[in-house]
This record gives sequence, structure tokens and C-alpha cells, in this order.
Amino acid sequence: MDDRRRYDHATAELEPPFAILDLAAMRANAADLVRRAGGKPIRVASKSIRSRPVLERVLAMDGFRGVMAFTLPEALWLAGHGFTDILVAYPTADRHALAALAADAEAARQITVTVDSAAHLDFIEHAVQGAGPRAELRLCLDVDAGYVALGGRFRAGALRSPIRQPEDAADLAAEIAKRPGLRLVGLLAYEAQIAGVGDAPRGQAAYARAIRLMQARSARELIVRRGRVVNAVRQFAELEFVNGGGTGSVELTVREKAVTEVGAGSGLFHPRLFDFYRRFTGRPAALFALPVVRRPRPDVVTVLGGGYPASGSAGPSRLPQPYLPAGLRYAPDEGAGEVQTPLLGQAAQDLRMGDRVWFRHAKAGELCERFDALHLVEGDKVVETVPTYRGEGRTFL
Repeated sequence: MDDRRRYDHATAELEPPFAILDLAAMRANAADLVRRAGGKPIRVASKSIRSRPVLERVLAMDGFRGVMAFTLPEALWLAGHGFTDILVAYPTADRHALAALAADAEAARQITVTVDSAAHLDFIEHAVQGAGPRAELRLCLDVDAGYVALGGRFRAGALRSPIRQPEDAADLAAEIAKRPGLRLVGLLAYEAQIAGVGDAPRGQAAYARAIRLMQARSARELIVRRGRVVNAVRQFAELEFVNGGGTGSVELTVREKAVTEVGAGSGLFHPRLFDFYRRFTGRPAALFALPVVRRPRPDVVTVLGGGYPASGSAGPSRLPQPYLPAGLRYAPDEGAGEVQTPLLGQAAQDLRMGDRVWFRHAKAGELCERFDALHLVEGDKVVETVPTYRGEGRTFL
């Protein structure tokens, strides 16, 4: 039974729109991530999952340890449900959440907050003052892992931390060491220009060569600089972990001796944007189904909803992919619509009212912001239905 018939059979009693997670595909993707990690633990990026029961499933697999959360309120919520070793990978300006963290000794033992400036330290201290007995707060230093060339005229990578050089990191580590109640325990450096940029864009041979050249040079530069940053910071703090990488760079990042763990999450679901890498091939695991609701022409069907663009630089690559049946495409002047989406192509001729069209989201966890549940598919059956964050009434961003 092919995937389309299998998914249709498994969900025959459900009314679309809905989302599914193919458990066999996710397990295969997880096993490949563990293989690529070469024995170093993988910290699961919760933003790519956004379902508490699915996070629990992943963390129960060998090779995965700890959560990389995206907000402090999310981390507090997860800690309240028994999750441990939670790194909030982005700085927080949530005063109430910081005060709650400082007032909860058990949560403070499990949660690490990211900083990249003295301004963050000042903000944290101001937020927690007057909170009564204060637990010591665990901090992680975020370091810029972007690639800079041509005297600063060229840059690739996310605009994250202002901390780039070993001396910058050492200065902030020394500042943290001076402040009672704050303890530096980790370091984070995310090389977005390698982990988040596919090196095999289709039909763009020259651009692909340029990406590969940039990534190779960036990796060589980073392996030296990240090692020096870690050595400089260790003069002021006993680091428990050094986190780097993402789904697209796992096997490269783990080669660095300074790195003790890698972050990954999107590779578990393998959304559309991760089709364009040479180093690995995943299986689409998270899909959503939309029903055919009208037929404007013999070669056109219209499905309900569909306007679920991904974050990032706007463009066609951020739209969901009409996946099954193969051969459908968007109308160029309409794209993915708010309440309806026309789809063109020969495959449309065989679709009838109520048939499902299966889509893949461009990114991983953002799918779960649209649906309150994931139907877990094993073979040709739905074996469990679990809530997403949204299904538990949680929208952290």
C-alpha cells in the first residue's frame, strides 16, 4: 500500500483538516540523526515538535538527551510536567517568568537561561529582586557562529549574539562570575549558515556551488574560533555543556572536540526545507490533510484552507508543499489561501469532492500552531491522538 492510500485508510473516520505524524518515518529520521551524531547526545529542539507527548517519545529514544526550548514560560511549563535539563536557547525579557524561575528551586535546577550581554544580566537581576528566597539561576552564553568575510562586507548566518571573539566571551563570563545568584554552566553557538541552509537547491547549480564553498570555509573558521571561545570561557566557569549545530550540520558539528552536544528537531519531522541537503535524506513524517471542496475546472480542485506559510524570508519556499497525490501545484496568482486554495495539475482530474490532499509544511513545529492534535499513524492505522501545544491551550509565541 503506497503512502497516500495508507494515510487515507488510517484516517478514513476523520474529517479534514487534520495533521498526522507517521511514527515509522519519525523513528527512521531519529535513528539517522543519532547515527550522524556519532555518539554525542542530541538536545531536542522543542520549537520543531510543539507537542509534549511527542517530545516524551523522542526523549525516550537512545541518543537524545535534554530539551532546547524557545521561551522561558514554555520551559517552566515543561519542567512542571517532569521534563529535565531544559535549555532556553533564546534570551528572555519576561519578568514574571524570571521571577517564577527564581522562586522555584526545582525548576531552577532544570532550566538554563541564555544570555549574550551584561544588559541581560541587569535585566534578570532586576526581574528577580524582591522574589523572596532566590534560587541560583543557570546561564548559557550565546556566541555568534556566523561566517564573516571580505573585511566584514560579507556575512552568512543568523544575526544573534554580539559575542563573537574569545575575549568578548571571556569578559562576559567574568562578569557573570562576579554576580551572586548567577552561574554560567553552558555555551551555545548555532551555525545557521550551515545547519539551516540546504547545499543542494534544485536547478541552481551555480548557487549550490557558492553555498558549499561558503559552508566549507565557515566550518574551517568556526572549528578554530569556537574552540578558542570555549577555552577562554572555561577560565571563569565550569561548563557542563557546549551546544552547537542543527539538523543540517549534525555530522559536521560533532567533529569539533569543543562541542559536547548538538541540537536538532526539524529532522525528526523532515519538513520541506530539509529536502535540499546532500549529506542526508529524511522521510516526511508530519503531514496535514485538506479536503477538496470544489472543482472550478477539470484540471483544478479547490481545498479548504491551506494558507500556512512558514516564518523566514518570504517567498515560494515558505509555502506548504502539495505532496500527495503528486503533481499538484499552486495557482500562481493565488498561492495558498486563507480559507481556500486552488490546486492545478493533471492529478486534479482524478480528485472528487471530499478527497484529501496531503501537504508538507515548509518547517517542522509551525505545523502544530495550526492544529490542536497530531494523529499518530503506525502502518495503516491511527494508534493514538495526542495534543499539540495549541491543543493544551499553550501558545508560547
